[in-house]
Amino acid sequence: MKDADIKRLFYVHIFCIISIVLTTFIPSFFLEDFSVLETHLTWLCICSICVAIINVVLYLQVKPNPSSKRSSIFHKISRLLKSCVYFFISCLLFHAIIVLYGAPLIELMLETFLFAVILSTFTTLPCLCLLGPNIKAWLRVFTKNGASSIWDNSLQITTMSSVIGAWLGAFPIPLDWERPWQKEESRTVDGSYKETNVLVVRKNFLMLPGEVWPISCTLGATFGYMAGLLISPVWIYRNRKQLTYKSR
Repeated sequence: MKDADIKRLFYVHIFCIISIVLTTFIPSFFLEDFSVLETHLTWLCICSICVAIINVVLYLQVKPNPSSKRSSIFHKISRLLKSCVYFFISCLLFHAIIVLYGAPLIELMLETFLFAVILSTFTTLPCLCLLGPNIKAWLRVFTKNGASSIWDNSLQITTMSSVIGAWLGAFPIPLDWERPWQKEESRTVDGSYKETNVLVVRKNFLMLPGEVWPISCTLGATFGYMAGLLISPVWIYRNRKQLTYKSR
């Protein structure tokens, strides 16, 4: 293992982190009232697109797993289409898993699906860029001692950190709004009182409970992904003498 490879990995990850940071304030110059919290769905779309473009461009430039065989244009197009299908299937699978874990099925379908898209961007897309649409290679990398390069180790860490971050981000979400202690009375226009869900205070304004989803989970996944990008090169560098790879 060469230090130059670790540096190259580190620089790729830094570019990915910078791209996420830039999506938090650059769009505000072009979109009115843009913010990560206020216009969260817009930010989700922008962040997913930017991270996807940066990943594809960087992996094409770096070429961590160059192929010795020349592939035809037909093969490249077939590989691209298959990768797009795999990514879409990943979005559907994440969407189904998120719903099974308690997300709204119909009421906030767009929010749930966009959360699945950004989670796929953090996990599935790097697999496609690095390993291609090859399920056997994916299973090999995510099994014990299955990594064959530092890029595989990085893929393991960033994928796990993204999923764990999304899971931890679900903790602030009140899952059951029907509890009596989660209710409060509010005055209507005609002066009568009605029972409503407790409002969640965020900075200087109030957010309705439904609006909490999926902000905390997407931010958790994003911070987890960024943490994985920072941790993986450091961990690989500190354990470079113990890491041995077999050619496959």
